[in-house]
Amino acid sequence: MTFDDVCAIAMTWPGVERGTSYGTPALKVKGKMLARLREDGETLVMPGVGPDEREMLIEAEPEVFHVTPHYRDWPTVLMRLPKADPRAVEALLLRRWREVAPKRLVQAFDAAKG
Repeated sequence: MTFDDVCAIAMTWPGVERGTSYGTPALKVKGKMLARLREDGETLVMPGVGPDEREMLIEAEPEVFHVTPHYRDWPTVLMRLPKADPRAVEALLLRRWREVAPKRLVQAFDAAKG
């Protein structure tokens, strides 16, 4: 996967917009960060993943998921996009979108899906 692939997934959801965060490309929902690309151009910073889940993800797929000391105390996991399964990326992104999107957008999205 690439960041363009990530954008193609997330831009189909209401309120998602491209932006920047810490000088790198990012996806936001009404100004709140959904995810961002790290400076290496291949690692996705995925907020909203607590330490227990992060540990489980890293243990299950260390070639995809990891964390640096900078993110150790934050509910964040790093994903190596070239090795990531698009379904896993979409699942984490969608969950994060549901956390940060305004409730009216989430309700409209759910209603449209049936």
